[in-house]
Amino acid sequence: MPQHVQLEQRDGIAHLTLARPERLNAVDFEMGTQYRDACVAATSNPETRAVLITAQGPAFCAGGDVLMMAGEGFVGAHVTASAQVIHEGIAALVGSAVPVVAAARGAVAGGGLGLMLAADYVVAGHDLRVAGKYSDVGLTPDLGVSTLLTRAIGERRALTVLLTSRELDADLAVSWGLVEEASDDPESRALEIARTWAAGASTALGQAKRLVHASSQRDFATSLDDEARSIGAAFDREEAQQRVRAFAAASAARASAR
Repeated sequence: MPQHVQLEQRDGIAHLTLARPERLNAVDFEMGTQYRDACVAATSNPETRAVLITAQGPAFCAGGDVLMMAGEGFVGAHVTASAQVIHEGIAALVGSAVPVVAAARGAVAGGGLGLMLAADYVVAGHDLRVAGKYSDVGLTPDLGVSTLLTRAIGERRALTVLLTSRELDADLAVSWGLVEEASDDPESRALEIARTWAAGASTALGQAKRLVHASSQRDFATSLDDEARSIGAAFDREEAQQRVRAFAAASAARASAR
């Protein structure tokens, strides 16, 4: 069986690669299952301190495999089942207390937006081209797009992407907040970010991510209580203790030098 989603664990980084370049990394049943399994494995591994998502070939992900959908005997129940499998992978990434960075080149369309926006930080290539494309085939958003796209760029702009044929290039994607930055070498830049996270206070970063995601789903008082408990738990971890002592020592040294 071809491995269309590859997972490599090294130096605290779970590197997840979309590897179906001959189809612009369009997702079929097989690839969707592999994606789900890779995401769950990456986020459940206690050694994972950061997740890095990249893609082989000229495109990040062209969405669902329309050629597969056009096959004889293919019905809506098949589409629903496939989406639900991939949704498990997206939920594993978004719901994890592990920071996720993605490098995206070329076309990102349809459900590919969901795969990209499951990351907490996206580095785009200057050749990035983003489009909704769902209406081209008479379908509705899936793979978290209706939620993740709206969170990233707001309701009005999300509707622009999904209801029109407008295509966003890298500069506009950065301007709208769809991606965080553009780079000549997005894979290297994303790897640099993942390494920084893995070498740093990864647990605290992951908890910060969790708190931000949870904030939109509950009242303010609940978030305040969660913040208080989380920062106390963070303080008791050795990664915080070392940094607190180093910060205090550096501050004392600066004060004595004045």
